Amino acid sequence: MNTGNDKVVESAALEIKFIHAGGPGGQNVNKVSTCAQLSYDLNKSGLSPGQLSRLAILAPSQISRQNVLIITARNHRSQALNRTEAVARLTELLKKALVPPPRPRRATRPTRRAVERRLEDKKRRGAHKAARRVVRGDEE
Repeated sequence: MNTGNDKVVESAALEIKFIHAGGPGGQNVNKVSTCAQLSYDLNKSGLSPGQLSRLAILAPSQISRQNVLIITARNHRSQALNRTEAVARLTELLKKALVPPPRPRRATRPTRRAVERRLEDKKRRGAHKAARRVVRGDEE
């Protein structure tokens, strides 16, 4: 299946079913299956273990015990719009999972010269401010 938004999604791991949905729509919701339930088999996805763990952190309640990501879209009254929304949400989740976490920052110490320069600047600034003060004995 290729709807334009699912370029990231592989079709072998993807399955979309339509089920009855509640909500707005009146009698139409009792007759038509408009809720899109997207199943994405993570075992067939080809994602690395690191990417799978990031995906599990992003959407823990949407992953079943069989390692299948399930996304349900029922906001719209038509199958096409719900399918597009489900695929867009899957694509967004996968894009976030594919981004590696930033490298942790290693703490470093300033060089001896940098410490000396900072202290010299502080002394110079302090002397400049001290020159502004009123000299004792000149007060009137």
